[in-house]
Amino acid sequence: MDPWSCPACGREFFARRAHVCAPALSADSYFAGRPPEERAIFEAVRGHLASLGPVIIEPVNVGIFFKGRSNFVEIRPKKRWVDVTFGLNRLLTNPRISRTMRSRTARTFYAVRVTSAAEIDDELREWLTESYFEVGMPGS
Repeated sequence: MDPWSCPACGREFFARRAHVCAPALSADSYFAGRPPEERAIFEAVRGHLASLGPVIIEPVNVGIFFKGRSNFVEIRPKKRWVDVTFGLNRLLTNPRISRTMRSRTARTFYAVRVTSAAEIDDELREWLTESYFEVGMPGS
């Protein structure tokens, strides 16, 4: 399946569906004026996901989306932490999970609060890896 580009905002999607129509930002413009640790968290997540294969990275005003055939990881800054959210096709119980969101599909999304790049550890990278391979990537 080839990606579809919204003619209004230029963002790419692998399914035609409603979205918040707002153009993506560059990473540099997204991080302008933000705390340096937010960029460090992004780089830790981006570096790990890029090591797995292709990924679409889309900074928008509310956070940064990592996409394959759909969003599978999001980074959303909060006042005192950054939520790293990922979707899995299974239920996950872990004390690090601060929020669980069920979707209308088999996927459940989980948020982990992080305050530094050091918290993107082996355990969290395993969940991000699982989410990456479950969602399917362009060309797969």
